[in-house]
Parts: sequence; structure tokens; C-alpha cells
Amino acid sequence: MITHLKAGDTAPDFTAKIQTGASVSLSDYKGKKLVLYFYPKDNTPGCTAQACNIRDNYQDLLDKGYAVLGVSPDSEKKHNNFIDKFELPFDLIADTDHQLIQAYGVWGPKKFMGREYDGLHRTTFIIDEEGKIEEVIMKVKTKAHYEQILG
Repeated sequence: MITHLKAGDTAPDFTAKIQTGASVSLSDYKGKKLVLYFYPKDNTPGCTAQACNIRDNYQDLLDKGYAVLGVSPDSEKKHNNFIDKFELPFDLIADTDHQLIQAYGVWGPKKFMGREYDGLHRTTFIIDEEGKIEEVIMKVKTKAHYEQILG
């Protein structure tokens, strides 16, 4: 397990830049449930499948009172390209300095094709209306993430 955060914990506060260069903060979502999902990289197969699964069910998430924010270490420019290419209706945080990634504990050792390296672990945090973590999804199914979010 990478993150030390669990259901019932207060979500780490943040202020970060989204793809437009504007700032968002956790406090902006007070009174709403927030799906804060961390993913490794724009325009890769798994990350695209995950983003499109959320996109395809976005209106239903809104209707159920959820807001959505994606987070990766990619730049604002890469996020804009990703959003335009796949018509994503939600904002993406450009966490280029890894502040959120570190605060939420989703960076650590990974293995891929026999190679070990440090990287971002695909993890989703469901945060309630008061800023408490309701659920941590660590084994994300990229093509069925919406179903996992609603549990």
C-alpha cells in the first residue's frame, strides 16, 4: 500500500493549477462530493480509458452530486490537448511539482515489464461534502471506474 490515507481521514487541503492556469482548492468543493483521481500520464491507453469512462458517465455523476478532478504530473498544455482530443468535461490538475501527489501519498516504487522505478500509482479518493475521505480506490479498473466510484 502506498497512501497512508484511509476512509474517515480529513482530505489534505490543496490549491493547484488546472489546465487553464486557474487555481482550484479543495475548499471550492465544500458541499459537494469530489472524485479526486490520480493517473500517471495523459494520452496513454489506460489513462485515456479511465478518463473516457468518467466522461461517458459524467452527467450521472453530476446528477448524484459529485464533482470530478483528475490529477497527473503532466503540464497544463498536455492537459489541454488531452481534454480537447477526448472532449473531457472536467478539469485536470497539472501537478508538475508533485505537491498533491506527495500529499495524497500516491508516488512510490512500481514495476512494469520487469523494470522497477518510482511513479504515480493510479488511485482515486472520494471526498465527502465536509472534506473527509469516504473511500480510497487503489485497484482502479480503467474501463469500469465509474462503477467503482458509485460502489
